[in-house]
Amino acid sequence: MKKWIWLGLLVLVAVAVVSSRGTAFNGFFEQRPSPVIVERIPMETPQPPQLQEVKITPQVSADKLLTHIQKLNFQRYTTIERSLTRTYITTELQKLGWKPQLEKFADGVNVFAERQGTDKTAGAILVAAHYDTVALSPGADDNATGIAVVLEVARLLASRPMPRTLQLAFFDKEEAGLLGSRAFVTKAVRLKNLRGVIVMDMVGYACYTPGCQKYPAGLPITSPSGKGDFLAVVGDAEHLPLLNAFQNSQSLTSTTRNQEASNLPPVLKLPIPLKGLLTPDTLRSDHAPFWYQGVGAVLVTDTANLRTPHYHQPSDIPATIERSFFTGAAQIVVNTTNNLVENNNILETQPPT
Repeated sequence: MKKWIWLGLLVLVAVAVVSSRGTAFNGFFEQRPSPVIVERIPMETPQPPQLQEVKITPQVSADKLLTHIQKLNFQRYTTIERSLTRTYITTELQKLGWKPQLEKFADGVNVFAERQGTDKTAGAILVAAHYDTVALSPGADDNATGIAVVLEVARLLASRPMPRTLQLAFFDKEEAGLLGSRAFVTKAVRLKNLRGVIVMDMVGYACYTPGCQKYPAGLPITSPSGKGDFLAVVGDAEHLPLLNAFQNSQSLTSTTRNQEASNLPPVLKLPIPLKGLLTPDTLRSDHAPFWYQGVGAVLVTDTANLRTPHYHQPSDIPATIERSFFTGAAQIVVNTTNNLVENNNILETQPPT
């Protein structure tokens, strides 16, 4: 009897265990709510803004400018002295990748170099200065400053792509009566496609005392302060677009690192009517022969003897150069030249006045 009782108990335990397992299995396989499926909306990857090419204005080096003046600190009057000067100029140009040519004329030798532009119809811009001096003067301002600026233009614009052809000239025998530039303009090949000429003659002296600046007779201009702190740009009134190219030459990009070059001197533009017939003082440098060939040309100058007491004197030495003014003047020339060769705007000839 006890056997049947124990057997009954075992059966009940077995049934309970099976029942419990079934509940567990049913719970495991119990249908659960499906997770909510969220549709993924493709997100557009933000594109970086298109960067416009920003052309940085090439910046002059005050140290390089003044180094040229120091290297040219000698009288450049005799045949030997002028030959040494040409050697210095051609060597510097060759270092920068230019191929200078010596162009002889009856009384001397000009130095010429050019870099072809990408647009043959855009013509050429010539940047020039004379390299000779009068006797007994080392000519730091007259005209080592001009030579230095042309060499700085050569350095900064040697490898920049540009539509217009850039030409460089160093004239001999300016002090003897503009002989080098006069010989230059007699060559038809040199005037072909020439759109404008920028001539530097003394761009390194400034005076800041009221009354230190004088003006040529016949020009109705005066400085409010009487100071000689401006850069004069003298142009033929028949070629105003070239003269006006200096209008925005003082604009520099915000990335300028050269603080000296960012403080540019004011520019005084002088449009001269009748090719200087009534104002002969405006015909005293190498721009004048171009005027009489119908080519637009400007003279960039610190006004020479109208300002500096060292004009044609032994005292025209590197120590008398006003560094800040000279660096700013060079930057203005570089800015203007760069704009002229990078753009092929038409430099129209105006009706004679």
